[in-house]
Amino acid sequence: MEEVIAMTKMFVYGTVVLTLAAAPAFAQQPNSGSQGTSPTSASRVEKNADHDFILEAAMGGMAEVELGQLASGKAQSDPVKQFAQRMVTDHGKANEELKSLAQSRRVTLPTDSGVHHKAIKDRLAKLSGADFDRAYMQEMLTDHRKDVNAFRKESQSGQDAEVKAWAAKTLPTLEEHLKMAESASRAAVGTSGTKTDSGTGA
Repeated sequence: MEEVIAMTKMFVYGTVVLTLAAAPAFAQQPNSGSQGTSPTSASRVEKNADHDFILEAAMGGMAEVELGQLASGKAQSDPVKQFAQRMVTDHGKANEELKSLAQSRRVTLPTDSGVHHKAIKDRLAKLSGADFDRAYMQEMLTDHRKDVNAFRKESQSGQDAEVKAWAAKTLPTLEEHLKMAESASRAAVGTSGTKTDSGTGA
């Protein structure tokens, strides 16, 4: 009888030991699972529409500053010069904001404005006077119409909350730029026409 009791005690003791030994393994499973998913909580914009928007906005912003700097020195019309200076200031500020946003979303920005914008800059650099004013403002009208549409779309349907918010914040400035471009474009055409008339009358 004593042997049976002793064997029973040993069986119970062995079961308890095995249970305690196994417990930490089961307890660690939820933690290891949560550790595996923690990186996904970090801010990241995957290669989707938001990612493409950031890249396009970065290249477009750099181009606006570069062309604005070019126009500040080459433009003939005062309204065009003033518009160009505003482009340098506003897009320079927006570019810095976008750079900070891209870093927080782990997006690597391009280092230049791209082949398309470089070709435009090279073409404009060969012009002067009223010809430059008209060509520059035509580019600004085209660019800002595209920009307004792109930023409005992102502000309404963007998937990343911070990128969407930045687009919504920047949109009113771009809409103002478009109105300014329309006004400066009319002034550039009017100025060139006046100079032509006075030249023929001399």
